[in-house]
Amino acid sequence: MKVENLTLTNFNGRKFNIHTYTLDINPQLIEQKKPLMIVIPGGSFDHLSKREGEPVALAYLSHGYNAVVMDYNLVQDPGTIYPDAGLDVLTTVKYYRDNADKYNIDPQKIITIGFSAGGHVASSANYMANNDEFAEKYGYISKEVLPNKTILGYPLINIDQLGFAMPEGAEKELPSDAKLRDTALGVSRETPATFIFQAWDDPIVLISNSIEYIRALYANQVKCEAHLFTKGGHGFSLARPEVVERGRESQDNPHDAKWFSLSLEWLKEEL
Repeated sequence: MKVENLTLTNFNGRKFNIHTYTLDINPQLIEQKKPLMIVIPGGSFDHLSKREGEPVALAYLSHGYNAVVMDYNLVQDPGTIYPDAGLDVLTTVKYYRDNADKYNIDPQKIITIGFSAGGHVASSANYMANNDEFAEKYGYISKEVLPNKTILGYPLINIDQLGFAMPEGAEKELPSDAKLRDTALGVSRETPATFIFQAWDDPIVLISNSIEYIRALYANQVKCEAHLFTKGGHGFSLARPEVVERGRESQDNPHDAKWFSLSLEWLKEEL
């Protein structure tokens, strides 16, 4: 495996970092080109959750995916969160499509996976990729920047459907565009097929976020698989022992952890 830390410049001229995990080439394998997982951690827009970054990338890596963990701008960084956070995703997708041979990936098997606030970034990027005004303003072509599939873990969809107050100063950094505030409004028939998982008792990002997005996908005839677990709270990541935080032992949840194997089954069918 090769690990790199790279700095890219998004379509708005803003720099951001990605952390790549690339499997070694094995000429004996039947499938040479790998799918790519772009991991977008959560963190309430004021930090990036390490539990939702590298552990997730390595989990997919162990199943034959190349992976990258993407940083994006936070409330304390210069400028505003959007449009740059979404543009970071689109830039990352295009970078890997343009460099598919270098990273030994299939350019038509690029998947975004966003957790919590990262789910908002991932779903915002899908809307922006398909929006002609954004494309014209920032100079990209939809088919070059749109991921092939998307996975959303306990995703923030509607900024106004939170179970907590936003961090101080966050509101002025967040978008006024209605379809960026509530990314369900930005779903169209071109939105990638989506896999969603969340716990019903999530006290942070209310379950209504996932339900609203599922309804929007259904209304636009976009394929979706959703798993709404009875318990699990918020931020359980892989729900395995290696990602449990001190004082939050309930994050070790074998039932909720099934989302990962279910996502692999879904991706095998979709890709």
